[in-house]
Amino acid sequence: MPIYKRFYEQGGLYFFTVNLQHRSDNDLLVRYIDELYAAIARVQGSHPFKIHAWIVLNDHMHCIWEMPQHDSDFSIRWRLIKRYFSSSLPKTEFIPDKRKQRLERGIWQRRFWEHLIRDEQDYWNHVNYIHNNPVKHGYVSNVKDWPYSTYHRFVKKGIYPMDWCSHQKEEMNKYDK
Repeated sequence: MPIYKRFYEQGGLYFFTVNLQHRSDNDLLVRYIDELYAAIARVQGSHPFKIHAWIVLNDHMHCIWEMPQHDSDFSIRWRLIKRYFSSSLPKTEFIPDKRKQRLERGIWQRRFWEHLIRDEQDYWNHVNYIHNNPVKHGYVSNVKDWPYSTYHRFVKKGIYPMDWCSHQKEEMNKYDK
């Protein structure tokens, strides 16, 4: 059994990837986006964290959080978000016996991936990765067309132009001819 070591830094800035258990042909996160947003808001109310960037795709999400100065426990926050979201959904998924014994649902992958942001370049690399993710996965041709993203907030603040990365697919396609 693998031993997972997490690096907890009070006030740290973290990039996360969180996946659904069954990713193929699963649009659960966007289908129940309001329930996901409600779960996130509920956890922020009891266990604060600052959202720097977030993208919700059909079957996974990426985000950057800033933890409070005297707190580093992002694991409890993810556990609660997953629990609150799961409890808001109808029980229609297949639940393996092992998960049933643990009183778990079959919605989320157990683990999540985290990365402590090292510096400003690392930060912007991850912010850009987050916002470009729906194009990378082929959900949309232009970043601006994906609604479940903090990209739009970055545009309003003047950080990105509205057409950021919109030419990317066209540039890639011209080499395929």
